[in-house]
Formats: sequence, structure tokens, C-alpha cells
Amino acid sequence: MWKLKSLKSPVQTIVLRRLSVGDSRLSQKHDSKKSPVKQNESFMANIFRRSFVPKQVFPYPDVLSLEEKESTGSLIDPFERFFSDINDAAKSDQAGKTDEKTLSALWELGAFAIQVPENFGGLGLNNTQYGRLCEIVGANDLALGITIGAHQSIGFKGILLYGTPEQKEKYLPKVSTERVYAAFALTEPSSGSDAGSIRSRAVKSADQKYYVLNGSKIWISNGGIADIMTVFAQTEIVDPKTGEKKDKVTAFIVERSFGGVTNGAPEKKMGIRASNTTEVYFEDVKIPIENILGEEGGGFKVAMNILNNGRFGMGATLSGTMQKCIEIATSHANSRVQFGQKLKNYGSIQEKLAQMSILQYATESMAFTISQNMDGGSQDYHLEAAISKIYASENAWYVCDEAIQILGGMGFMVETGLERVLRDLRIFRIFEGTNDILRLFVALTGIQFAGSHLKELQSAFKNPATNLGLIFKEASKRAASKVGLGGSDLSSHVAPELQPYAKQTAECIDLFGQTVEELLLRYNKNIVNEQIILNQLANAAIDIYAMVVTQSRSSRALQLDLPSAQHELNLTKALTIQASERAIKNLKNATSSHNRDLTEKMSTIAQTVCEKNGVYSTGVIDI
Repeated sequence: MWKLKSLKSPVQTIVLRRLSVGDSRLSQKHDSKKSPVKQNESFMANIFRRSFVPKQVFPYPDVLSLEEKESTGSLIDPFERFFSDINDAAKSDQAGKTDEKTLSALWELGAFAIQVPENFGGLGLNNTQYGRLCEIVGANDLALGITIGAHQSIGFKGILLYGTPEQKEKYLPKVSTERVYAAFALTEPSSGSDAGSIRSRAVKSADQKYYVLNGSKIWISNGGIADIMTVFAQTEIVDPKTGEKKDKVTAFIVERSFGGVTNGAPEKKMGIRASNTTEVYFEDVKIPIENILGEEGGGFKVAMNILNNGRFGMGATLSGTMQKCIEIATSHANSRVQFGQKLKNYGSIQEKLAQMSILQYATESMAFTISQNMDGGSQDYHLEAAISKIYASENAWYVCDEAIQILGGMGFMVETGLERVLRDLRIFRIFEGTNDILRLFVALTGIQFAGSHLKELQSAFKNPATNLGLIFKEASKRAASKVGLGGSDLSSHVAPELQPYAKQTAECIDLFGQTVEELLLRYNKNIVNEQIILNQLANAAIDIYAMVVTQSRSSRALQLDLPSAQHELNLTKALTIQASERAIKNLKNATSSHNRDLTEKMSTIAQTVCEKNGVYSTGVIDI
């Protein structure tokens, strides 16, 4: 068998670096001389290896205590009043910045220190509480949301996750009560998605007391206002066993007061104009050795886990944006009369509003399933968080675009505010991991997990006498799923009304596992280069996760007899019908010869376009 980690393709360089730090338990190897490795509980990782592990999705997680729910509720009203009474998103967009009075009011609310422990001056909220406040921000001002998120979701998140007690004692009060902004400085001109190729370098001094940093970063949110930054640079690391020297990325806490830290002018951007985005330059910056964040040479792990940890917040934020767009569109549909009828009575408008609502419900369900799993202590959420980010960013764009369409010419006008939201939304498919790279991350992470399991099974066949249990279990599972007698069964986890839809989802899950295995056997390690197929797998995975979390959430709503229960069930049923069809189509395409022919044609066309530097066809006057 094979290991993906042994591959040396460009795709592996960019993507597998990320997945290798995303889940330390991917391979699930067992060494009898060591204590057993804890089982990976990720629902999505396990369906890649044809294993149904429902713990993270059924029943719908509900980890907040009554006290936590009440404390969150007490914050919602002040946050909403801030956006209605103080903040002016349109004014900030036109000015290209948020005024100090507005930011000061936000500091007073504690919005810049939501997850900082109370003993360091913060609100001390958990991920789910943070996500609920993110929804309010997303419904009102995405640019301001970037300022807040760049500060705490990634800016000082590394200190929360990896900081020593001394680092936390020194810096967390600054970023919470002393109103010091933070930033996350990773991206460089030569390293976007391939974060491991950064060129900024930090050299250790002869006396081993500090590092000297030189280099530059681009597109840094809060880059012009931050006085504390999490910065990543190449450092020379000596292997203690071999003495070999290697360059590895190390993370540092850098203060502007160290000297040598400057920034360029604010960037002119399509959207999120009120957020501060600049280049940042480091010239002979002396960083004390105690400001290393995590371990020397462990910076890539720090960077990726910071991003992984914060991605659920994007889903929560954008579910709020989608909610606001739906409210605006619904208000217009309820009042606007055309051809003697209100817009809400026309089937085409009803279809748009329904589709927008389905996508918002699934986006919100994903975000809070993940956040509550995190709050429940799970470490196996990286696949789901990546899926949530992709789903939220793409569907928020769709929902806003459809809201504009419902409003017609009025939606195109600045006064309505939707054109600003649409501009602001475009960046979310790019930053904190482009959706293209994250799709490969989802597919390859799962494939690596499945591949390790197939290797384990192959090893079992070498010594069948001592591994009969494993062999029979897997053989039974495969035989049953192929003849439709077994496989995944969601029936005991969902409301009776959802049974037929749960069956559809289970069929998708079983086909998914079969498809992964077939692709592994067909392509072996070369699967890493089949990006179109990997995208089809990722898209099927995304649809499966959407079906599962909505079925779980709506079942809970019915069980609790919530007023919205029947509506939530209808949203779930409609989503399942659509998502199951897409998932099956993607999975069948991934293994079909017809689709392979199309893939080759697309590749040839793209190569020709690149060779000709654009469109290459007969000109009109030549016809």
C-alpha cells in the first residue's frame, strides 16, 4: 500500500502540509507497546473509510448550560443596539475606515475580547457564544467583522492556543482592556495558499537571546493599526539527532514597539473597504527568544491550527449575513406589487426565497454543530470546519445575489445596501484558505484517512489467522452495502417524518465510501493529481454534511416542540432532495469513463488557452 505523506507533487506541497497538521490522528496506527491512539470521532473523516460514527452529529449537540445561554442572551441586545444606534456601515464603506468613536464603543462592549478569559480582562465566552455574536456582526457590517475577526479570531488566537503562561499574562490584557489591536501576518507576495514557501527570515543572535527578523507581508488585515502581531518566518533548525540544518517556519509574537516594524498605505479593495489592509515590513526587528509562539520550527502547525480553529466563525458570521439578505428580500416581496399581484405570490420569487432560506439554515446548522463540538472538547473538527467555510462563503454570495435580483433595479442601488454586502462577500471565498485549496484539503484529508485503513486491512490479510475479526467485519460491511442490506443507518437518529430522507442520505454515505475505495484502488498514490475528481469528492462530502446536520437539527426542533419545527423539517426535506441528487451525480462522475473523457477535454482546452494567452478561436471577420 502507500502513504500520501511520501508523495512529492506540487499539490501535496500546498495541501498536505495543511492536512498533516490538521489532525494528528489521521493514520490511527496502533502500537502494542504504546497506549492506544484515541479514535478519530470526525463524522466526515470516517465516512471516507466506510465507517459510520454519529457522535458529533447525532443527536444535535447542545452543550451550552442555562447560565451560558442567559449570559449570551444578555449580550445580544447591546450588540444589536450598537449596530442600530452607533455603527454606520455605509458611511464607513465610503470613508474607507471605521471612525474612532465607533471603534471605542465596540471596545467598551468587549467585542474585541470575546474569548479572552475573564481574568485577563475579556468576556471569557466559548466558541458557540462567540458564534452567536458573529451572526449579529455578519448581519450588519462585514468590514467591521473583519477588523474584529483579524484581531481575535486569528490575530491573538495563537496566544490563546499556544501561549505560555507568561505570554498570556503579558499580552492578553493588552488586546482586551488596553485596546491594543492584533494582526496575523502570514501571507507574502510569493506565498498565498502555499504558506510553507514564505521568505521572511529570522536569524538567532550569537548569544541566543533574540531573533532578528527581516521580510515583508502583504494583505494583512489590521496591518496598519496593530501593535501586536503573530508573525511567521523561516528559521534555521538543527536536528538534535543528526545535526542536520533545515529551514522551518517559526511563529513569533512581534510588537511594533520592538522597532523596525512599518506598514504601507491602506489597500484599495473591491469590498470590506472599512477594514484596514496593508503591507507590513520588518527590518532588523529584534524579537526576544521568549516571544516564540509554540516551538521553534513549529510555526506551520501554529498557523494552520489558528486558521482551523477560527473557520467555524466565518460560517456563523455569514449565516447572519444571509439572514439579513433574506429579511430585505422578504420585506420587498411582501410589499412590492407588479401586474396586480404582490411579488410573494409569484412562483419564481417563492422558489428564490425558499432556496435562500434552505442555504441559510444549512450554513447556520454547520457552524453551530462545529462550535458546540469544539466546546464539548472535540479535537476532530478540521474537515467539518473547512466544509463549513466553503459552504458558507459560496452560498452567502448566492443568497445576496438573489436578494438583489428580487429587488430588481432597487437592489442595484447603493441606498439599499446590498451592493456593499455583495462586494464585501467576495473576499470570503479567498481568505483563510481559498475554497479551491480547501476542497483539496477535504478530499485529501479523508483519502489519507481511508488509505491508512486500507493499508491496515491489507496487512491483516498477510496474517489472516490472527486478524479474522477485522477481515470478516470489513468483508461483511462491503458485501452488505453492495447488495443494499446494510451500510449506514440514520433511522434511529432522526424524526419519524424524516425517515425517507435519512435513507436517501445513508445511500449517499455508502456510495461515498465505495467511491473512495474504488478511486484509491484505481489511482493509488496518483489520486493526488486528479484534482477534478478530488473536487467532485469534496462536493459530495459537503452535500452529505449539509444533509446530516440539518436532519439532526430539525429532529431536535421537533423533539423540543419548537414553534419553528415544521418549517425546519420542510427546509431539511427540500435540502436533502437537492443535495442527495448532487452528491450521487458527483460520485458517479468521479468514477465514470464518460466524465474522464470530459476531464481530459477540459484540461486540453485550458492548456491551449494558456498557451495562447487567452481566447483562441476564429475571429468574426474571418468567418
